[in-house]
Amino acid sequence: MTGPTEGLVADDGRRTLAPFGRRRVPVLSGREVGAYRLLRCADPAGPPPRPGQFYMLAASERWGGGEQERPFLPRAFSVLRARDGVLEFLLEDVGPGTRRLAELAAADGVWLLGPLGIGFAAPHEGRRALLVGGGIGVAPLAIWQDELGPTARALLGFRSTRHAHAAELLANASVATDDGSVGHAGLVTDLLAHELDNDAHATVYACGPPAMLEAVRELCAQRAVPAQLALESGMACGYGACFGCVVETREGYVRLCVDGPVLDAASLRSALVPGAGH
Repeated sequence: MTGPTEGLVADDGRRTLAPFGRRRVPVLSGREVGAYRLLRCADPAGPPPRPGQFYMLAASERWGGGEQERPFLPRAFSVLRARDGVLEFLLEDVGPGTRRLAELAAADGVWLLGPLGIGFAAPHEGRRALLVGGGIGVAPLAIWQDELGPTARALLGFRSTRHAHAAELLANASVATDDGSVGHAGLVTDLLAHELDNDAHATVYACGPPAMLEAVRELCAQRAVPAQLALESGMACGYGACFGCVVETREGYVRLCVDGPVLDAASLRSALVPGAGH
């Protein structure tokens, strides 16, 4: 068991162990980023997360129990940034649970458990890093770019101009939109294919909806380009007890919350994970 300030990093450097139990921390601010909400909270006693890890979040007030009150379970969110004891998360209001989190403001409280899971691994063999994000999946790529530096190229896809405001969270990002209102008219994988056609000596890091991740996996497999995918599946606990986030790999089934959420693309037959929330 670790104390509140004793987060340990695994030998491969991809996992910081979470303190035992959840903790209530204060919300510092919440602001709109286009269609999304950026939530900042103070966690000075928590260990610094690794890029790609996640937290289980729940509003400390109005979180189930009363008439028509739901849900009772927290929600999993990749950490967007972590600096000087401050954690940032990117939220999208898609239901009652995320709506309550999006409504939080300064001086409110939030329960969190984390950091959890395994994050990204650095590129090998002098390969450049390509960060590919779709929608709210840009979140773990921001903290990863913070560590790798702005030379890690970001390719981001969104539905519309309003969603594309989240591109401001990363440096020098190229943008694609479904409706063509910003940047390339089409899919972010169009941008990725162009990048790899010009220089395939890269490692791809991707997070987004399952269809996007599957397209990234197939594209990288065709070009023998290593890729790491941050997957999503339904999670109830976040630490492997409920088996709610089990996904199939070529070696068998794994729990995303403890064996992921970042997995090597080559270990997957498909990135179309059942139960993903996108």
